[in-house]
Amino acid sequence: MALNKRELFQKRRLRVRNKLRAISDGRPRLSVHRSSKNISVQVIDDVKGVTLAAASSLEKDLGVVGKNNLEAAAKIGAAIAERAKQAGVEEVIFDRGGFLFHGKIKALADAAREGGLKF
Repeated sequence: MALNKRELFQKRRLRVRNKLRAISDGRPRLSVHRSSKNISVQVIDDVKGVTLAAASSLEKDLGVVGKNNLEAAAKIGAAIAERAKQAGVEEVIFDRGGFLFHGKIKALADAAREGGLKF
């Protein structure tokens, strides 16, 4: 039976999430979501079930409203690293969801690493 694009994405997403759950060791999760127009990221504490920090291309103060390119991803990565540090988070697990680790997702991860997050 052929699976459609959405079902394949969901399978990848669940596979990544299950692997992360096995190795997380209580560390917060840096979750990324990318749409065709925007990109957003959250630092989530799964033990308590709360969001510790978030950043998105929809925020006007980042100057990338409505953009979904490499520059926007890098700015969002730097912003989430700064906000996570303010929340007291140094080490995270990177949850790429069902997205492949290249392009915008990789740019965001690299910028977050340069900002001081460890994963």
